[in-house]
Amino acid sequence: MQTLHVELNERSYPILIAPSLLDQLAALIEQYRLGVRFVLITDPIVDRIYAARVLAQLQRAGLHAAKIVVPQGERSKSLARYNRIVAEMLRLKYGRDTTVLALGGGVIGDLAGFVAATYMRGVDFIQIPTTLLAQVDASIGGKTAVNHRFGKNMIGAFHQPRLVLIDTATLNTLPQREILCGLAEMIKHALICDLAYFQMLERELAELLNLHPEKMSAAIAKSCAIKAEIVSRDEKESGQRAWLNFGHTIGHALEAACGFEALRHGEAVVLGMLAETYLSKMTQRLSASDFERITNFLRTLPLTLRLDGICIDEIEDFVARDKKAQAGAVRMVLLRAIGEAEVTPDWPRLAGLREAVEFALAVFSVPAAPAQ
Repeated sequence: MQTLHVELNERSYPILIAPSLLDQLAALIEQYRLGVRFVLITDPIVDRIYAARVLAQLQRAGLHAAKIVVPQGERSKSLARYNRIVAEMLRLKYGRDTTVLALGGGVIGDLAGFVAATYMRGVDFIQIPTTLLAQVDASIGGKTAVNHRFGKNMIGAFHQPRLVLIDTATLNTLPQREILCGLAEMIKHALICDLAYFQMLERELAELLNLHPEKMSAAIAKSCAIKAEIVSRDEKESGQRAWLNFGHTIGHALEAACGFEALRHGEAVVLGMLAETYLSKMTQRLSASDFERITNFLRTLPLTLRLDGICIDEIEDFVARDKKAQAGAVRMVLLRAIGEAEVTPDWPRLAGLREAVEFALAVFSVPAAPAQ
């Protein structure tokens, strides 16, 4: 088992990485003194595969647990769904001694984490990510949120988990589309701060797509270490943590414009990275050779995007409302080189955005709607 740490003084917590960790959950709860009353929040697919196994293990250990299943997909990250979960927990008379178990992908982690952040002014929670994207990114760092019709993750809180438990065996039940979504975040980590990691991903992409056990575990640990180090230095995103938004300013706008359904988060991040890499070259931050290397690598990802024409006017509106904006200016994360990122605090309003988005869409032959 590999153990990493997010170092936040009294709120520090471990990240555990190994196959079959789900079968050690009860023992780990006892080891880290993580409570005796639990609410397991999951979705129907994960419920069918893993929930009974987890609940039976807790019951055998004498731990009390209730289960709440929410519909799969980004639309469950809503205030309406949040309210239903909280109402159920209150009906069941759960108190401040509750620990929330987030068993699932990034949607479940964000939603369950926001419940934990706000239920009775905050209770403990454990992240048990079952998708690659959640394992390498969403489960680490304490960002919790629900969506609003004006944008993704607009309502949320920073609330760190007590433990992140990454069972790499859960990846074996995922379709390739979900593996690709996780790889998008791994590529992001490499592009913003680790050239050697990017070179490894270039070399081993085929084996990672085929879930080579040792190479995938090593890549997961590398991404987790990058995220943990950045969060430990900058928990509330006042500085370097903003680098983790590379590909996300435009990516989140694409998700919102597609109604949080047609595009998976990782797919939107790939398009966002392409667009923001284009902006990096356009503003002469990034060399032409690095631009070609990045775009050539991203275009090798076996993505199949079937979208109706995307209205770039809507993309511009969502980017302008991005939650990272300050004093009306969009803070765009751009690249200076492979492995070097910077935040532009005074990005000219939407400059070059249309051209960049059209470039990203064209890479995967996604049509854009005609300009209004």
